[in-house]
Amino acid sequence: MSGEQNQEVLSQPFTLGFTYTRSTGPIVGRFLTGLRRGEIVGVKGSDGRVLVPAVEYDPVTAEALSEIVAVEDVGEVTNWCWVSEPTPHHPLDKPFAWGMVKLKGADTPMLHAIDTGGDESIMSTGLSVRARWAEQGEGNIKDIVCFEPGDSSSGKTPASDADEDVVMMDAPSYLDYNFTAGNATARFLHQIRKGKIVGQKCPSCKNVYIPPRGSCAACGVATVEEVECKDVATVESFTIVHIPIPGNAIQPPYVVANLVADGSDMAFIHLLSECDNEKVEIGMRVKAVWKPEDEWGYAMDNIRYWKPLDQAGGE
Repeated sequence: MSGEQNQEVLSQPFTLGFTYTRSTGPIVGRFLTGLRRGEIVGVKGSDGRVLVPAVEYDPVTAEALSEIVAVEDVGEVTNWCWVSEPTPHHPLDKPFAWGMVKLKGADTPMLHAIDTGGDESIMSTGLSVRARWAEQGEGNIKDIVCFEPGDSSSGKTPASDADEDVVMMDAPSYLDYNFTAGNATARFLHQIRKGKIVGQKCPSCKNVYIPPRGSCAACGVATVEEVECKDVATVESFTIVHIPIPGNAIQPPYVVANLVADGSDMAFIHLLSECDNEKVEIGMRVKAVWKPEDEWGYAMDNIRYWKPLDQAGGE
């Protein structure tokens, strides 16, 4: 560990994203179909309340709901928070509010953006607002661009050539965050930058972790002792990926495997290549294929992929 604690702090922005497509069902589908033509609907619950957005099941009894109720596209703000520095993922590119808006005819509020022209002083609980509709209806919540101050409807609704009901919807989710490596991870990444795979050993059960976690998951004690492992591994399990992942340069089919490096006890995930996907099997021996040394950074992708050992010169 000598000198490791004096090394630079490693920090990097990350985006965690999930693409997701779901069927809407008759109630949510009716709500989205209404948005496409500039109409907002809720559903009546067992207690007589009109729930907006429309939901499939009663929050009181958990029974399926079916009675659709149209509401107005004007209402009032019940509570709100101000966004002073919008990100590229926000619906507006200037300061705005996220607000809970209870529409006329509804008993529950819905969350949406509120545009006051960037002026926070206009925002208040009880503020009258109206929907600002998109020019073209798509059948999703973005058909309401935002809400804006106003006590009467704008009268403008989206244009749409679609007649069929909305039965499917894309609902991707992305989280942008900044990751700062802790002591154990930083030590590992500094070693991988040198072309070394260095794990950490539990002083109690003696398991060697790659990548290290700073403590043993089984024993709950700190892992301090470092163990250099070979860039040869065994396939513990694997998946053949046939569906393309948006933003991923690797085109399917390809193999992702859980690998246990020689000298370690815990598996890590990496890519297999230069192999017949249909012949990959548990227990297969593989060797790392490294990038050129001048391309090494603080990341596991210094290893391009792993390939069958018999294609790597044998060992």
